[in-house]
Amino acid sequence: MKLLALSPYVLSAVMAASPGAILNSVTTLPLSLPLFPPAAGSVAQVKSVFAHFMVGNTYHYGVEDWKKDIVLAMGHEIDAFALNVGREDWQRERVQDAFTAAAGTDFRLFISLDMTSIPCAEPADAEPLKQYIREYYHHPNQFRYNGLPMISTFSGEGCLFGTESPNQGWMSAIKGIGDMPLTFIPSFFVDPAKFGEFTVMNGAFSWNSGWPMDNIPADFEMDEQYIRGLGGRTYMAAMSAWFFTHYGPDTWNKNWIFRTEDWHLCRRWELLIQNREKIGIVEIVTWNDYGESHYIGPIAGDQPMSQAWVDGFDHQGWLPLIQYYIHAFKTGEYPAIVKDQVFMWGRLYPAGADASDHVPKPKNWGWTEDNIYVVVLLTGQADVTLKCGPTKQEVTLGPGLSKLKIRPIETCQATVTISRLGVIVVDHSPPGYRFTTGPPSYNFNAFVSSS
Repeated sequence: MKLLALSPYVLSAVMAASPGAILNSVTTLPLSLPLFPPAAGSVAQVKSVFAHFMVGNTYHYGVEDWKKDIVLAMGHEIDAFALNVGREDWQRERVQDAFTAAAGTDFRLFISLDMTSIPCAEPADAEPLKQYIREYYHHPNQFRYNGLPMISTFSGEGCLFGTESPNQGWMSAIKGIGDMPLTFIPSFFVDPAKFGEFTVMNGAFSWNSGWPMDNIPADFEMDEQYIRGLGGRTYMAAMSAWFFTHYGPDTWNKNWIFRTEDWHLCRRWELLIQNREKIGIVEIVTWNDYGESHYIGPIAGDQPMSQAWVDGFDHQGWLPLIQYYIHAFKTGEYPAIVKDQVFMWGRLYPAGADASDHVPKPKNWGWTEDNIYVVVLLTGQADVTLKCGPTKQEVTLGPGLSKLKIRPIETCQATVTISRLGVIVVDHSPPGYRFTTGPPSYNFNAFVSSS
């Protein structure tokens, strides 16, 4: 199947800005985009969307905590959690709690082996992996793809498990368990041109496709490389809204950003929807990886020493917008907009400003812009005003999804209003969204809100 192109068109609009403001284009998408008829002989492929879930951040989780996350994910059309597990024994107990919480629901779970944590050099190292497979193989909430239980990884491209090659190693580790065949879709960090050497794979997950790897807007080139390398096997694409990590040399020594400008959440989803006939699965990175700032679920569980840039920066405001795109990815048509809604996000401090922080400014800090990004979903034509201090944008927009942005020049409160015939129907002014020119630290996390 092929979807009509999603290239946003420029909407004619009246814009006004006070001195110092940076005017930006306003783009909008039609209310729905019908599919072309499927090609003769083609078979419709059911689309799935997962969220990557860090079990390592759930030491104090109980079954009720898992239930809350599952209900929230299901309510936004997410089909499953990819349970990222490491070597610690206690993580097995949390996985068991997750499956207990999912029982009786349509929500699914599967194991994603974190091979940066789990040893994989010797034959005995495969046994913990096999235990996961045996324990949940027949569980009703185990996610199945093409009829078989699915398992994934983060890394593991160099694992041998006592054999002569990674392909042989993985064959022995997960595909040599008697009558328990699997769908294996790992995230191996290798050149996709070498995928032919990995006959063990039923597909591949491109973790780094979630963000541009350089200072350029997101494109589909990495995805295309994976698709070509897979030669017809399943492609699992990544979608991520943000990336910032700020650990100093005294901890994990991870301190950088990836470029997430240009309404990156929207841009990435729109690329995936344009190319949905080439993609079997989308995995959202992540539900709860606080340390890298790409969480979309609640700030719960145990943070990995990331409180300095995570506390007060809830990202759940993205969830309804992500659901809007999930529906389009799965069905090929955008859902009807039944209420006017505002989504607003961005950093709270200028990228170039200096701060008192024992960890220096993150690598690639110059790749980001000091923009406030806004998406509005409108049921009909309306006047929209985006304002922060003297910087503002005023536009008249038609129904559908539209995007706006401004670049504030001084400390200010961000606000968005939607009005019709002079009557304000949405007044969104979240108290926490205050752009401040003097940052207390180098916090490049996104502040996210929705009306």
